[in-house]
Amino acid sequence: MNDEPFEIFITATPGLEQPLAAELREHGWTPGILPGGLTIHGNWHDVWRANLMLRGATRILARIGSFRALHLAQLDKRARKFAWGKVLRPDIPVKVEAVCRASRIYHAGAAQQRIERALREELGATISPEAAITVKLRIEDDLATISLDTTGESLHKRGHKEAVAKAPMRETMAAMFLREMGYDGSQTVLDPMCGSGTFVIEAAEIAADLAPGRDRNFAFEKLAVFDPPEWQRMRQASNTRQPAQLFYGSDRDAGAVRMSTANADRAGVRDLVRFECKPISDLLPPPDCAPGIVIVNPPYGSRIGNKGPLFGLYASMGQRFREFFREWEIGIVTSDAGLARATGLQFHPPGPIVAHGGLKIRLWRVKKP
Repeated sequence: MNDEPFEIFITATPGLEQPLAAELREHGWTPGILPGGLTIHGNWHDVWRANLMLRGATRILARIGSFRALHLAQLDKRARKFAWGKVLRPDIPVKVEAVCRASRIYHAGAAQQRIERALREELGATISPEAAITVKLRIEDDLATISLDTTGESLHKRGHKEAVAKAPMRETMAAMFLREMGYDGSQTVLDPMCGSGTFVIEAAEIAADLAPGRDRNFAFEKLAVFDPPEWQRMRQASNTRQPAQLFYGSDRDAGAVRMSTANADRAGVRDLVRFECKPISDLLPPPDCAPGIVIVNPPYGSRIGNKGPLFGLYASMGQRFREFFREWEIGIVTSDAGLARATGLQFHPPGPIVAHGGLKIRLWRVKKP
């Protein structure tokens, strides 16, 4: 394996770059922060570890080289001389994606064709839109940068959540919202509108120190630089622990509770979670434990149903929180400031705007009385 360092780009959900940067620092990396992502320098071992361990990243791109290209003929010539065989296998199909910005080469489709031709004729690779390996070409200010998507399916797909409820919260986003709530794995977490159980399961996995990528495959496993024995050692090196606390979720939809339970079972945290079927209006005193974190992703109106009836739901939720959870840290994820204020709770300044399925949501953290 080549240990020479290169730049690694870690894509983030827009708006959640800061908590992801904090996660990277915990793992020993020093990130540079950009809109929509972060950069680190490392080797292929770092690429594998980032895919395996990072909870807030969307995907990991290995920037394997760059060169100046002022016109298509120059791009063609330099693409043919590029050392594709050091990282790609000729027997594994690839696909190419290209973006051109502020450059003399402005036609992304033509640029893509040049890279595809170089891969076919110099490496002997098959080009396929269904390929597991994606070569990304970005030409900006006449600098052509070639990256490999080492992840494949987005990292929010941990491999456990087969069943999802309406408007599901992605695992990557849930992990970063939990981090913004101050969650460090030692607190109890409760979600009274748990849907498919994402917040609860993610919290339990963090507490148990389970690597988020432990049960899935990655695109980098098909690269020429892949070292299966080293990867196996890395996967087995993570040490799990038994949390002292439990994690709780409830939902008025019995189907959602069944989904949450099944997802927790697949994730290997079934013994750490408790799911109940009940509406938030029946939210009684909290579990018999030290005050922890309540985090909820209620309906927003713009996604599920009409907004009008939701004001009553948010008001009821706020009342329950004031009655029974005064000592708990409380966070509400919503796209509507008016709905947040309908709870009657006092909030810290809301968190940054986060892109979520075409909506702009924010985390609203409640001030303690």
